[in-house]
Amino acid sequence: MSRFVFIYHAPMTPAEAAPPAPEEMEAVMGQWNAWAAKVGDGLVDFGTPLANGVRVSSDGGTAPSKREVAGYSIVEAENMEAALQLAKEHPHLKMPGGCEIEVHEAQQVPGM
Repeated sequence: MSRFVFIYHAPMTPAEAAPPAPEEMEAVMGQWNAWAAKVGDGLVDFGTPLANGVRVSSDGGTAPSKREVAGYSIVEAENMEAALQLAKEHPHLKMPGGCEIEVHEAQQVPGM
């Protein structure tokens, strides 16, 4: 089994936007929890929402992240194809605004 990092991209919600109603949040989380149940023990880390990303350059400079990263999960799967299938079935892709998921295979660190 290999580990894969799912990186969730979503457009930023405008500051003036009304927060979702509790029943809307419950419905969305129900979809995420159903996906997590389907993945089962392969879900290593459900992850968490992320916000306010900052890039740090080699010269120590900082700048806002160029791409909105909304969150992550870590999944174990047989191979990239299996991980991609799990991503294609993820409820994040049904959210409004053109949400995307990047899937990256975690590599072994030499000597560790």
